[in-house]
Amino acid sequence: MSPDADRYDRTSQNPPPDRRHRLSPAPVLGLDPLIDDPKTRIVVCCGSGGVGKTTTAAALGLRAAERGRKVVVLTIDPARRLAQSMGIDSLDNVPRRVKGLDDSASGELHAMMLDMKRTFDEIVEAHADAERAATILNNPFYQSLSAGFAGTQEYMAMEKLGQLRARDEWDLIVVDTPPSRSALDFLDAPKRLGSFLDGRLIRLLTAPAKLGGRAGMKFLNVGMSMMTGTLGKLLGGQLLKDVQTFVAAMDTTFGGFRTRADATYKLLQAPGTAFLVVAAPERDALREAAYFVERLAAERMPLAGLVLNRVHGSGADRLSAERALAAAENLEAAESPESVAHPEAVENLEEPRIVDQEDGKAGLRNSPDTYGSSESPASEAPAPDAGSPADPKNPSPERTERLTAGLLRLHADRMQLLSREQRTRDRFTALHPEVAVAEVAALPGDVHDLAGLRDIGNRLAAGRPELPEAAVD
Repeated sequence: MSPDADRYDRTSQNPPPDRRHRLSPAPVLGLDPLIDDPKTRIVVCCGSGGVGKTTTAAALGLRAAERGRKVVVLTIDPARRLAQSMGIDSLDNVPRRVKGLDDSASGELHAMMLDMKRTFDEIVEAHADAERAATILNNPFYQSLSAGFAGTQEYMAMEKLGQLRARDEWDLIVVDTPPSRSALDFLDAPKRLGSFLDGRLIRLLTAPAKLGGRAGMKFLNVGMSMMTGTLGKLLGGQLLKDVQTFVAAMDTTFGGFRTRADATYKLLQAPGTAFLVVAAPERDALREAAYFVERLAAERMPLAGLVLNRVHGSGADRLSAERALAAAENLEAAESPESVAHPEAVENLEEPRIVDQEDGKAGLRNSPDTYGSSESPASEAPAPDAGSPADPKNPSPERTERLTAGLLRLHADRMQLLSREQRTRDRFTALHPEVAVAEVAALPGDVHDLAGLRDIGNRLAAGRPELPEAAVD
């Protein structure tokens, strides 16, 4: 566990005593000034997998384009529905212009999906003559390396970013980092791959080819016979031969992999680049975000702020979970057989303190929706008795009480979810109070068109917290 993750856990176990169920004040992230600034040339959306990075990147790109910027969004393995939401049947390694924008500000939006193998092929074709390029491209080891070697996707994402920036064709490049178990893979994997390709083993395999002809074979037979024999047993003779052939063909470009990765790394540190850490209000996602914030600071990379996606809110947060549950239990107790023998159990129903008419109706209108969190399954409202047919125009008092109790329990579930999300975000802001935050509400469905992306962009730029900032109980 990282030191920062350990601090995050200790913060969650020992919250400050004067901040029970209360969010720490955090600066509001102003995204419009960021994307409107002509000096901002690259925005990198990073974070752990499954937190909405791709949708956030696309929404920012659309908003920037409709505000007058010429934008290209580089997405990594997007869902097909996202490409369709941009009005494009499919995305590939070539930027495609998105139609249907509000072009009153003369902006443009282009989108593309990283083709990992094609990008690697382009590097080979750009740095080798036709014959050598054909030898490399047809080499089995190269084909395996370019198709799925660990770190290749992250390396190629940085390579493509460098290519787009060098063309100087767009005002703004928005990057959706590759999906991975760790958000830090985007920073670490390219260096690992470059170190491997420039490493000692590869250079030892290159040495015979550099000597050339019989001298090279003599050196290989005498000086490396033990090593190649062992590698041949471990890897297989054919694979070892493929590696040696690949290394010999790539000799003219070797030494450039790590250099190219380092050059793009410096581009990420330069003025004009901004990182947005994207997370959900969940413990693992925000712990990863906290670690990423620390890493960006250590690497001197410019952090713009945190985008907190899928935040749940309520228009009836004055009615706490405890009060809602108490009211539901009293309603259920009123119709139970025991209430006849113990009439004092229902006396509290007459007290307006538990749930008054106005707040009660507000709570029902804003009961939790159907797309709630998996960690807080909503209770279902009890069904009417089989023997009493329901009359929607004239429901019986017993049925009304059962439905009301069920909806109160749904509201209690929602308020408990809000409380958990508050505490989770509170831990992050306690650890990093300097990080500006933009919150986006959880939506009932997927984004499937430009209007949906535009709505996300509006929410990102609104600067309005979704979670209440005061105590909820």
